[in-house]
Amino acid sequence: MIRFEGAAKTYAGQARPALDAFDLAVEAGTTCVLIGPSGCGKSTALQMVNRLVAPSAGRVLVEGRDVAGLDPIALRRRIGYVLQGVGLFPHRTVAQNVATVPGLLGWTRARILERVDAMLDLVGLDPGEYRDRRPDALSGGQRQRVGVARALAADPPVLLMDEPFGAVDPVARARLQDEVRGILGRLNKTVLMVTHDIDEAVRMGDTVALMREGHLVQVAPPATLLAAPADAFAAEFVGGDRLLRRLSLLPARDHAGREAAGDAPRLDPDASLKDALALMLASGRERVGLGDGSVTLSALREAAEDGRPA
Repeated sequence: MIRFEGAAKTYAGQARPALDAFDLAVEAGTTCVLIGPSGCGKSTALQMVNRLVAPSAGRVLVEGRDVAGLDPIALRRRIGYVLQGVGLFPHRTVAQNVATVPGLLGWTRARILERVDAMLDLVGLDPGEYRDRRPDALSGGQRQRVGVARALAADPPVLLMDEPFGAVDPVARARLQDEVRGILGRLNKTVLMVTHDIDEAVRMGDTVALMREGHLVQVAPPATLLAAPADAFAAEFVGGDRLLRRLSLLPARDHAGREAAGDAPRLDPDASLKDALALMLASGRERVGLGDGSVTLSALREAAEDGRPA
């Protein structure tokens, strides 16, 4: 759905390219997260997709078409864009913000009103309560939800997300990330996202693309990146607690054995292996119950080590 083929970008006065020989494919219906240190080129790559940045070499394709040959306005109306800091129009109501692109596309008023309410429902905001509010009357999390609704309102096949949760307080961030990921999965959108937060990357991405100085270091599913970093830079970037992060991605039910748990504490059916470890530590047990069986400490060890190089 999105493909970079030898994409490069050199800015005047820079000692090195912002992006160099960049090759990456984002499959339809998946979320790819670009991550890396500041200045690594991730925002440059993102902005090439909707022609906010033109490559100095190579090309970027969306739905098989080189974006350089497409009208930039028409292209951008087919790509949803969730900005860092949300970027809602402060003088417009929530409904007017969500209706921005459908209005530009010439939808009828009735169709727009129906779509606005549907999008607000989708992101968990009651239309009757929120459609006539202005952004300054919303919390950070609510503004972010409106930003997602606006980006999805015209049903674009591709969504770009640039540090989308940076303005949300830490308490609400993880819940909102899970909700947005669920929404994107149900809608089968192709998403390219930029973040500096490794926890956000592994939570949101089907694939994580780690970058350094304009180059790709490793492209892998989150669990693989955490279990087997490609080199010393990747290992340092994902952190010394990467195996604990890996456990948070693995459903406990997939690692439960048939042995009865007895009087051991029990896990929720949707718990992760990290939840299982926390419950073991809190209870002083090496086994916790799940369904008709149990999860053991040895199963946790095996799961954490799985995928690491021998």
